[in-house]
Amino acid sequence: MFTAQRAVAPLKAFLVLLFGILVLFQVMSLPGQFAHMARENPDLAYLRWPATAVSVFWVLCIQVVIVCTWKLLTLVKKDRIFSEASLSLVDAIVWAIATAWVVLVGVFLYVGFNANDPGLPLLLFLLVTGVTVLGLLMVVMRELLRQATTLRTDMEAVI
Repeated sequence: MFTAQRAVAPLKAFLVLLFGILVLFQVMSLPGQFAHMARENPDLAYLRWPATAVSVFWVLCIQVVIVCTWKLLTLVKKDRIFSEASLSLVDAIVWAIATAWVVLVGVFLYVGFNANDPGLPLLLFLLVTGVTVLGLLMVVMRELLRQATTLRTDMEAVI
């Protein structure tokens, strides 16, 4: 059976890979894509910098989640996941998701009021719904972690 301890190393390797890919997107792909869009569609050129800033910001939010997940995995490996440090890391994940959600809702509203085709607003609505579920799930997981941390602290006090 594949235990949590054995899953930490491969998961960290994929987190490094994902982080590296996101850096490439942040630095090269996203700015280049929106510059190309501005050249091809001059009537949408005014969206180049706002779209670049928002997309790079979303990537930054994902990177915060990756770094916090890395640190949580380190706590798992050291068998210290039930500690106050883990709660602050989960808080950072929740705040990163919440911040990205607020910006996503703003983009959804902007696009929804200015779109002539329902495709993109529907896609953004799907993303808003998905990020909402993810954020609320993280809030529930944080509460479960808090309860488990309290139980472990109480058990250690008894022993």
